Amino acid sequence: MAISAPHPDVHASFARLHSGPGKGENGAGHFTIMPTVLDDRVAVTPKTTVVGSYADLPLPDPVGSGAVAIHCWVFPTRTDGPSPQAVWSLVGLRLLLLDNTFQIEQAGEILLTLPLRVESGHWYSVLVSLTADAVKVDVGRLDAKVRGRATSRAECNVDISDVGSFLLATSGVGNDGMPGYCFNGKIDSPSIYRGDLDSGDRHRLRKGLSPLAEAWASWEFGNDIGADYIRLKGHETPRGAIMNGAERGVTGRNWNGYSDSFNEFPEQYCAIQFHDDDMVDAGWAYELEFGLPSDLPSGVYLVRLVGGTSVNYFPLFVRAALPSVAKVLFLIPTNTYLAYANDHLAVLDFSAVMGHEKIVPPEEQYLQDHPEPGRSCYDRHADGTPVRYSSGRRPLFNVRPNAVNWLTGSYRHFPVDMFILEWLEHTGVAFDVATDEDLEKSGKNLLDNYNVVVTGSHPEYWTREGLEFLDEYMTSGGRLMYLGGNGFYWVTTKFSQRPWVIEVRRDNVGTRCWDAPYGERTHAASGEAGGIWRTRGKSPNKLVGLGFASEGFSRGCGYRRLASSYESPAKIFFEGIAGDVIGQQGFVLDGAVADEIDRFDVSLGSPEHALVLATSTGLGNEYQVVIEDMTLMLPDLGGAQRPDLVRADMIVFSLDGGGAVFSAGSIAYGGALAWNGCHNDLSSLSTNVLKAFSDRSFVIDTTTPAAGTA
Repeated sequence: MAISAPHPDVHASFARLHSGPGKGENGAGHFTIMPTVLDDRVAVTPKTTVVGSYADLPLPDPVGSGAVAIHCWVFPTRTDGPSPQAVWSLVGLRLLLLDNTFQIEQAGEILLTLPLRVESGHWYSVLVSLTADAVKVDVGRLDAKVRGRATSRAECNVDISDVGSFLLATSGVGNDGMPGYCFNGKIDSPSIYRGDLDSGDRHRLRKGLSPLAEAWASWEFGNDIGADYIRLKGHETPRGAIMNGAERGVTGRNWNGYSDSFNEFPEQYCAIQFHDDDMVDAGWAYELEFGLPSDLPSGVYLVRLVGGTSVNYFPLFVRAALPSVAKVLFLIPTNTYLAYANDHLAVLDFSAVMGHEKIVPPEEQYLQDHPEPGRSCYDRHADGTPVRYSSGRRPLFNVRPNAVNWLTGSYRHFPVDMFILEWLEHTGVAFDVATDEDLEKSGKNLLDNYNVVVTGSHPEYWTREGLEFLDEYMTSGGRLMYLGGNGFYWVTTKFSQRPWVIEVRRDNVGTRCWDAPYGERTHAASGEAGGIWRTRGKSPNKLVGLGFASEGFSRGCGYRRLASSYESPAKIFFEGIAGDVIGQQGFVLDGAVADEIDRFDVSLGSPEHALVLATSTGLGNEYQVVIEDMTLMLPDLGGAQRPDLVRADMIVFSLDGGGAVFSAGSIAYGGALAWNGCHNDLSSLSTNVLKAFSDRSFVIDTTTPAAGTA
């Protein structure tokens, strides 16, 4: 572990977690300290993170003497910031953007300022020519209708003959690794020429066309888009490096709208986008290293750090050596944790869909005031553009067992998943845990060891590989208990060179917090189209029988049992349950049905033979129909007016080969499972399903005429 703390040392211990939040020490849940694994004082230092992306482009040789011309196309996204932004830097010579204009600076002295106002969201051709006694700049706005060009010349002596590296989007990098004067925007096709360019080539540049003159050094931004390096044209080495999460797969100055994929027209994606608040790797040194016993049971563990009066808990997921004696696998949705990690959603006004007072926890308030921990895939950068990457190599403030969520007024994500963990321990059925990442690395072989896979409360972010492995498992006899809501929703990818980074491009459909810029829905990591899996032909209804129907954060409700829970082959799951309504209480929004919920819908791919066992008893108008279900937004689309669409369904269905699926369709389900120490009807029902599914001799056939409907 890498640890930052304002103390000379911290005490580190190791514990196994047994329950959801709100219990035990500091509300982190019940856990058992295991001093034989870790019980030590660790010397630490306070640290900061490197914030801001840039590119370091080594030159093939020193620039040398004589006239030099430097060109790139520039698309600024923030021109009114209080500080200079460096478009590029050659040691002491820099092209800056400040106060809506371009400037040339040398060693802190402004050599010239262009008499052309620079606006955000437009492409500019910027040519800087250097001679022995002068610097000249020629700037043209590509889409300008009038007065879109400016030139300027200054007498000076600029010597860059010994320069060996060309920096983009920063003025330089300090000894602490921090880039200075970070740029916000895109840079397209930087090139360096020996000698100046003639008037014809200058005109071509201002039209967005490549010059006829051959560049001495230029870089291939439109190739190897999933890589974190940049090729120097005509050379295998040296390669340039993209630092700290600068984005590729973005439209260049020549994108014509014919296609929205770099797979078809890579030459139109010859740009890189930079932000002054990018952060995908804290770069911290690791102070704490310890080994896990070979016989340590699979489970959810905590590293507990105590420094001064501060106590913090950091989760650690330990999977089992295979083959395992356990027949149940709890699949932890770590991709979802990363997508939401350090989100800044608390700045938004959700009062219309909240039934409680908004209280922002101190940790989330810290995120609003500090860029150092980085952002989530729900946020926008400081320049207003969407955050498409999220990383695990940084402090994650809301992936902790006692993290309180302002949106629900209680818990969300990892803490709610620990309510499911608490229920699993209560059942007495042996289980192992694994993560999304484990599944993506190990494939179906991981799942084949288990009779039942149990999901977390919000398995929203799935890679194509993960979906295919899970589907293969189910169609070859595996059983799945989907105990959450809004699952299997967003297309998610990972970089082969940086597997700790996920990429999300939300497209312009689905319930979302930002739109993808036009032409930029294709994932740089994989080359596949982003958006929701439903529009990629893989709706969650096809996989688990339910799909996202609504979200809201006011009081939840329970499920009302339907005829199939009494009369179909699934009635055995309800043995010992007398009531017609179950799940009316819970730790999240006071019920089993709340937060984000899913609906059975044959028109979206739900299997016709599924048994609908129960449906929600009714939600308020804080719960609205999801955007993807509507072609035209109309009034009266809330839970009270459209209960036919705004509802959570509980279903079960069989698959050929002995497979079966039980789906609950609500994020809050886990909080209701653990209510009253797991002594409740919902817990009894779920335990009956778990024990039946884990027995290979048990087979359920839902194709009988007794199938229920909502």
